[in-house]
Amino acid sequence: KGPAAVPNVPVPSAVPQLEGLCSFLQLSTCPEQLLVRFCSWLLALTPDLSYASAAVLAERLFLKRVLSLTQPPSRHLMAALTSFCSKYSQPFCQVLVAPVLREPGEGAEQTKLLCELVEECLEPDYVRLVLSQVLEVPLSERLLPVVLAVLGRQQSSPLPFLSQEALPPELFDLLVLTLCRQAPAFATSLSYAKLVTAVLTMYQSHVS
Repeated sequence: KGPAAVPNVPVPSAVPQLEGLCSFLQLSTCPEQLLVRFCSWLLALTPDLSYASAAVLAERLFLKRVLSLTQPPSRHLMAALTSFCSKYSQPFCQVLVAPVLREPGEGAEQTKLLCELVEECLEPDYVRLVLSQVLEVPLSERLLPVVLAVLGRQQSSPLPFLSQEALPPELFDLLVLTLCRQAPAFATSLSYAKLVTAVLTMYQSHVS
């Protein structure tokens, strides 16, 4: 049994029942081709899933797969991730992005995936949410590209501090404060130097 049969099964509204359904269908380990079909079915549901239901599904569908990545995600997994993320961005970020940021180790593939989602998939509000999540954990070399990806969303605007992509003042201030406090730890980091340069270039009138 698997997701191919899911369209005949209503999605339970109660979280414990939904978790039971996820376990029964083995969604965390189902083939990625079926994962794409299941996500397509989910996105077509009306009314939309509740936050709690979407959070359960984001965890069961993607968390284990993303944390275990040692090579770039398959096109099937990427298609499922981007389609789910585009519709249920907030639960996706809270359930999937936060654990990835806190995962110890190098996490090169996870970092690349987060950058791609920031650059190509997430709306501005959720790009800012990702940055706020990054700034909640100790800054590390592997997280610097994620911050750069956030800033990269603003480069197309001649006045980034006035664009839709602009960081709110409190988040920008926290970013600058974090970069200043962490400077000694990144004394030889080219990524850190690139990040500071990007901040100074984009927000030169706001940095003193």
